[in-house]
Amino acid sequence: QGHWSYFIRRMDKKHCVKLSVQPSRALVDEKFIVLVQNAPPGFQMTIHSLHHSEDGHSWEAFGHYTADATGTVNVSQDHSVGGTYSGVEPMGLLWSLRPVPGSKSWLRFRKMNVETPMEVTISVYQGHQTVFVDQVQLASVVAERWYMAPGVRRIPVTESDLTATLFLPPGPGPFPGVLDLWGGAGQLVEYRSALLASHGFASLALDYLTAKITLKTGKMVENDYFETAYKFLQEHPQVSGSRIAMMGLSFGTAMTLKMAVYSEVMKLSCAVCISGIDLLSITKVKMLENAAIYRDLLLPIPTDPGMKVDVGRLQCPLLLIVGEDDQNWAAPEFAQDEMMEQAGNSHLLTLLSYPNTGHLIEPPYSPHTRAGIINVSCFCTVVVLWGGETMAHSCAQEDAWRKTLAFLWENLYDRKNSAMKAGSH
Repeated sequence: QGHWSYFIRRMDKKHCVKLSVQPSRALVDEKFIVLVQNAPPGFQMTIHSLHHSEDGHSWEAFGHYTADATGTVNVSQDHSVGGTYSGVEPMGLLWSLRPVPGSKSWLRFRKMNVETPMEVTISVYQGHQTVFVDQVQLASVVAERWYMAPGVRRIPVTESDLTATLFLPPGPGPFPGVLDLWGGAGQLVEYRSALLASHGFASLALDYLTAKITLKTGKMVENDYFETAYKFLQEHPQVSGSRIAMMGLSFGTAMTLKMAVYSEVMKLSCAVCISGIDLLSITKVKMLENAAIYRDLLLPIPTDPGMKVDVGRLQCPLLLIVGEDDQNWAAPEFAQDEMMEQAGNSHLLTLLSYPNTGHLIEPPYSPHTRAGIINVSCFCTVVVLWGGETMAHSCAQEDAWRKTLAFLWENLYDRKNSAMKAGSH
């Protein structure tokens, strides 16, 4: 202890620790490099991240490191020997974020205002710390993590009783479109659409459970609501109307598959379904870890065709993403349903199945939430068990996002280019 105290007393003169985060401003799905320099050789330190979320809660992550002979720690190359993550984890300071001690239970991180960045304070502390109240920082840097790239446009949509937001990439277009649906918690959730637009897709985030028309009439929206949203995208001057995909997570998967199969209006180029099932009704719930498990709703997967979407009639490519530890929906069992194989259209299916991964498969480096609270009505909330192990789940999120972008690009951009090339011969 005296050895390190001697070094700390001399920090100001000989060892002024330098901390850098590059890039300090980036999209949320981009990696950064956290570099500590000019520490004493062999110096033990904790590198800590802290985020104050929009709902007033604080999240933190940290790793324990030892400086090399040059007084350097590179988080992208060096091992963390403890903390909220271990090993070489370049983005562990983000994906292992968790509510600070003393926070309320069942918190879930969600960025609701996508026009401002997620600000993360990266700091260096002496020694291998686990408590950071009243600790002195040796260095600190603020990193900005954005869902909207420079030039992306956010356009609130109120036409035709839609509750939606359109995100357009920079430039004149026209761009391929994505109709983006979230799950049973409702609300207008924009951050995935903003990120899709940052990668070149015109994306329409659509609220279909708590839409203004539903709050006004007290009735759930029908198929024509989704068809109206599709036509809005299709007819927009900066959207290529013949290149539109639909993406759904959780309950949004059932809506996506239903519209892809049965709608005579929507002619989708492809569909992406994350952590969902094709069932049209639900019946039962059980409890574990004081949280509701919805995955038993209709297990075993029913054979009655009237209870599920006839995916054997699907005519567009489908990317199906499931976590094998999904405790919310029976997504892994649905993925093994042989309906498409029996109908002869299984060549349209691409399946990504991830071990030890839960229900909420989000964009890369999003903090893993094993359980959380959702509203099931205006007067009732329930704690839902989503499942997953933090490290495996985080690896799955990174891999699934990369492959989702590639799938969308192949089916919305590359096929058009191939057709243009074929037509030029």
